[in-house]
Amino acid sequence: MNLILLDQSEVDGHHARITDARRLTHLHEVHRANEGDRLTVGIQGGAMGKATLVELSHTQALFALEDLNEPPPPALPVHLVLALPRPRMLARTLEHVAALGVKEITLLHTKRVEKSYWQSPELRPEKIHQHLVLGLEQARDTQLPYVALCKGFRPFMEEQLPALLAERRGLVAHPGMENACPRGIDQPTLLLVGPEGGFIPWEVEQLITAGCEGMHLGPRILRVETAVTALLSRLF
Repeated sequence: MNLILLDQSEVDGHHARITDARRLTHLHEVHRANEGDRLTVGIQGGAMGKATLVELSHTQALFALEDLNEPPPPALPVHLVLALPRPRMLARTLEHVAALGVKEITLLHTKRVEKSYWQSPELRPEKIHQHLVLGLEQARDTQLPYVALCKGFRPFMEEQLPALLAERRGLVAHPGMENACPRGIDQPTLLLVGPEGGFIPWEVEQLITAGCEGMHLGPRILRVETAVTALLSRLF
């Protein structure tokens, strides 16, 4: 936890109070914080800065906020469309992409996505929020990503993809594509990543026909969470 990320409800004027066990345990056992310490804090959706720890117990931590005028790091110019991974992998992937600066995420159903994944507790709004917050705390960021769920490939193609491609370069990551993943781009991008096993050929064909470009990361077949991190690091 490199940033104590505060919800607006935890802030009262120039003071902030946290009471949840996770952050209190981190303050005690990892930071080994003491009253009087200055720590980095940020307000969700706002700026960052320093705060002095005024009181610390096993039930609450009280901070005196200084001027919070440090902006969060810039977001990546990408909308990530990710075929819904298995639940444990989804949790880790959300943390990773939030830490890397992705602010727009669509979780998509494709042919090789198990239908049971959509019933996972990891898709509850509070669980998604939890994983995103962990990523923001790691990266010292305050801007929470937006996550949308799309349970149909055809509706996505017909109702969402045209608008997403209107002002973005569409890139489909899939093994066996002719072109390698580009490097160091700075234009708005729509990045589509398939599930374990990849998109089926028909899905790839539909995406290419719609205006996306196919690309690959080389001969190695990577786990989804590894592939997404590698793609974002190489692209931006």
